[in-house]
Order: sequence, then structure tokens, then C-alpha cells
Amino acid sequence: MSDTEQPQIPHEIARYYEEVAEERRLLQGPSQLEFARTQELVLRYLNGPPATILDVGGAAGEYALWLAAKGYVVHLVDPVQRLVDEAQRRSDASQSPIRSCRLGDARRLEFADDAADGLLLLGPMYHLTQQAERLRAVREAYRVLRPGGVMFAAAISRFASALDGVSRDLFADPAFAAIVQQDLSQGQHRNNTEKWAYFTTAYFHRPEEFRAEITSAGFKCELVLGIEGPGWILPDFEDRWADPRKREVLMQIARALENEPSIVGLSAHLLAVCRKEAVKS
Repeated sequence: MSDTEQPQIPHEIARYYEEVAEERRLLQGPSQLEFARTQELVLRYLNGPPATILDVGGAAGEYALWLAAKGYVVHLVDPVQRLVDEAQRRSDASQSPIRSCRLGDARRLEFADDAADGLLLLGPMYHLTQQAERLRAVREAYRVLRPGGVMFAAAISRFASALDGVSRDLFADPAFAAIVQQDLSQGQHRNNTEKWAYFTTAYFHRPEEFRAEITSAGFKCELVLGIEGPGWILPDFEDRWADPRKREVLMQIARALENEPSIVGLSAHLLAVCRKEAVKS
């Protein structure tokens, strides 16, 4: 990507990923449940290797390296240079490297039409806060996927901050309460404090809204699943996750509730499983 085509990221989002260790997020706290469940769901619906996968918004490469180790050819794209550099460093040290790590924009992918068998879009859909921009990203994903290819797109639930605030007792801070009020009414998450624990600029989806956006771009949206279920809000999550029996209970309940319409939004993250339908002869 040339200097004149650098990804356009709001300042506060760029600052967040420069200052917060996103490269460690999936390995600590309730994000461990998110990571394990997302891996499980991706393998459930993704065709086996060898296949070419694009990890768009792939951050420091946790998913890309995991898929590369399973035999997939993986190309990582992210708009934050620090994270791309970290992904490249990890790839260079791996026995199963990522095929390429590059700076890029989900709305303007530098890949040919029909280039990939699968695509992960696990971050852009919540950091693109305007619907028109999200649709641009989904249409780009559709363009670069081969007919029959599958896309996994993640969103943050409309109710994530409210539930997180109850779990961590954050409502004593009026600034947090105001953030949640806007989340619930508009879906537009804005953190004007210096507390990165309240996250950064994002859009939080309702499950039915997320499905509608995906299908409007041409995909067949097979499922919109809740990733974590209720386990992520437990105050004693770390103790439960450290116990193999209790960990498996968290996973089992997440599986059991993943497609229950009345409770999908209880998960912090939603996962849409979508296909680019094959051309009929």
C-alpha cells in the first residue's frame, strides 16, 4: 500500500491499538473463551486445507498463525502498522509462517477477484462505525472470495458494555454509564475518557441487524451465532477457566445457546457464517 493510500483510521482507534496490547488480549481473561469458541466455529464451517485464507483485520496474527499451523495458506491484513509488524515477527519465528503480512484496509483489499477460499473479518465490522463503510468492507470480502467460499465476520453485541459493566461493577462511574446509554440507544460506542478498559470507538450490532447488513452485500448468511454465551460475564471467570471441568462447562453452554434467538445477543461477540454462493451452471 502506497503512502498516499494508507488506511484511514480514526485517531482514537489508532491510539488505542498503539497503547493497548491487543497481541495478548486473546490469551487472557474472558477473551480466552472468545478465542477458543471462534476457533471451534471456524473449523466447523471452513473447508479443510490446503486452502487460501485472508485474515482481514488480523491484528498480531493469532488466528492467522493458528490456521497456518493447520496447513492453510494465510494472508494477513491490518490497518495498524505496529500489529502488522508484530504479526510478521511472530510469523518469522514460526515453523508454519503466514504467507504474507501487510498493511491494508478492509474497504479496499489488494487482492484479485476470487482469490481466497475463506476470509476472516473479525475486527473491521465494529470499528467501521458507519453502515456505508461496513458494507464496503463486506462487498470487498465478497469480491475476493471464490464462489462457494466462506466468510466469518464478527461483531460486538449491542449489549456488551451493559453486561460488562454489571460484571465488573463499572456503573459507579457516571462516564461509563453514559457510554452504555448511548450504546443501547444508538449502537455507537464512544469512550471520551482516558480509561482504555472502556474500549474505543466502535459500533455495536443487534444480531438481526448484523445479518441484514451481510445479506445486503450479496452473501448467503447461514447463521449469526453468539460466540461466548453467558460465561464471559462471570466475575470468577479466570478461576473457572483454569479448572478443566469448569472450562468445558463454559464451552458446552456456549455451544448449547449459540443459535438461540432469544439469547444470542448475550454473548459479547457475534459471528456471522456466510457463503458466496457458487455460480449455477
